[in-house]
Parts: sequence; C-alpha cells; structure tokens
Amino acid sequence: MSARRLYVFGGISLIALGMLFGDIFAVFILHQNAGQQGAALVAAAHAVAQKDPAAAGAAFQSLGNLLEDRGTKVDTHAHMIGAGYIALLLALAQPYVALKPKTKKFLARLFVFAGIALPIGIFTIHYIGLAYSPFPVIGWASVLADLSGFLLGVVVTAELWGVWRYVRAGSVATEPELPQDRSWARRTLLAGGTLLVLLGFLIGAYYAAADLYRHEKMEGDILGAMLNDAVTNGAAQLTTHATDFGNLAGAHAVKIAAHSHAIEFGILAILLAFIQPYVLLSETWQRRWILTLLVGSVLLPVFVYRELEWGLVAGGIADIGGLMVIVALVAMLVGVLRYSGQLDATGAAQ
Repeated sequence: MSARRLYVFGGISLIALGMLFGDIFAVFILHQNAGQQGAALVAAAHAVAQKDPAAAGAAFQSLGNLLEDRGTKVDTHAHMIGAGYIALLLALAQPYVALKPKTKKFLARLFVFAGIALPIGIFTIHYIGLAYSPFPVIGWASVLADLSGFLLGVVVTAELWGVWRYVRAGSVATEPELPQDRSWARRTLLAGGTLLVLLGFLIGAYYAAADLYRHEKMEGDILGAMLNDAVTNGAAQLTTHATDFGNLAGAHAVKIAAHSHAIEFGILAILLAFIQPYVLLSETWQRRWILTLLVGSVLLPVFVYRELEWGLVAGGIADIGGLMVIVALVAMLVGVLRYSGQLDATGAAQ
C-alpha cells in the first residue's frame, strides 16, 4: 500500500469502528447511565435535605464517576471518527506533499497507529484511573492518550511541512492526482453530502432559535428549585425535579446529536466522493452501498431528533440507520482491499 492508500483504508476503518462503538454505547450504556445520574442527583439532594455532608459528598462522587464513564466513552467514539476524517483529508493531500515515498508511508503508518491508540487510551481512563501512576493527577491511560494525540500532531505537522515544500518547489505534484471524473458515485455522494450538511445546519439553527436559550434558563430554574426544596421544604418534590432535569437534558442531547450527526455524515459523504477511485466495486454494488450510506445518514439524525416523542421506536430506527452507514463503510473497505494498485504503481514508476 502507498501512503495514500494507507490513509484511505485506515481512515474508513477508524470511522467504521468509531460508529460501531457509538452504536454499542447508545444501545447498552447511554440510557442506563442517564438513569443512574438521575438517581445520584436525587440522593445528593436528599443528603442536603437531611443535612448529611458525608452522604452528599458520596452522592456527588458517584455522579462524577458516572459523568466520567459517559464522557470517556463519548470521547472514544468522537476521537476515533475524527482521526478517520483527518486520515481521509491527508489521503487527498498526498500528491501535494513533497516528501520521500518512504517518509510518507512511515507517517501514514504512524498516523493509523496513533489513531487507534488514542481512543484506547481515552476509553481506559475511567477504568485504570491513577493506579500505579507516578503522577499525582495523570494515569497511564491518560499518558497513552496524550502521547497518541501528540503523535497525530507530529504527523499532521510533517504533512504540512511537505505541502509547504511542494508550494516552494513550484507546485509539481509528487504522485498522480486522483481522477477528476463525473461518475454517478461521485456526483451522488457530493450532492447527498451537501444536502446532509445543510440539513444539519437547519436543525441546529432551528434549535438555537426556538429552544436553546429557553432550555438553558429551565436548567438553572430546575436546579435552583431542587436546591431550595432540599433546604426548606424537605424531599417531597426532589424526584419530580430530577425527572424534569433528566427530560430537559435528554431534549438538549437529542437536538445537538441530530444537528452534529447530520453534518458529520455530510462531511463523510463528501470525503468519500473523492476517494472512490480507490474503491474497486462493480457499478451495481457501488450504487447499492452509496444509497445505503445516504439513507442511513438521513435515518439516524431524523429519528434521533424524534426520540423523545416516539421513544424506543425512534431510537431503534436511528440505530438501524447507524448500522446501515457502518455496513456501507465496510463494503467500501472491501473495495479498497480489492483495488488493483494502478495509481500507486504509476506513482512508483514516476
């Protein structure tokens, strides 16, 4: 594999793995974690009402652990997908990186390695903690994550150095550029990706205009009422307040998730449009997987947005949409593996 093909294969693999992890997290962990957070918040409020600082501290410590558990898993999902996006961008930039082929290949391997190690480090932060760490506040998992992030930064910096050398040398491509065709696959992915980005912006704009500031005020009001009842009126309404706060947090989360996922899938489709020459599939199968990708990319944000109103039905359809995108990405990985290497061989010959 050339550096470009390594970036393509590694990027799609990281995105597919990140989405699979996100689907598993959403189905088996997310809702249970949210329920435990509500229970911990009620326990903390009851401890305040009973004037028991030890119990309140324990409840808030439990809440902090739950938030860390959720946060590290969300970050694992997001960082893996983000590294995949950067890998695809670097694949497109390779003709304009004036470095030796061996250096470019080493950088590509280093990027893929660090892109895998970074989410592993983030995921294990919650479980390893500070065990056997020589540092007072940083555990070994955090060290792995930080070192992996540093290596990703080194690779990107080296690639930018190569681009600067390319510009300085008079803009002579170091390897063949990807064909600028007007195939059905490229046009469909570009058009679908653009529409998905537009959909995501519209969802975000509507939420910001209609609900965001109102939700922020309600959040403060609910927490204030919970604290007031804990101090003055006993614990009669604490569970109700906690339920209201959980529902509000859920409404905020699904709107943000629908907005961000639509934009992310749009960017993914646009990036995949440019690397289709590396996907060796028949035209029939190429059309099938592209349509599967785009349909899944619409289903997930739309039904995430309706999850509060339609409950588990909407959540299940959203998960199916995510699975469709994963299946389409795996199919494209098969196409990348079947790729004959013609562009790479041409670049080596030159």
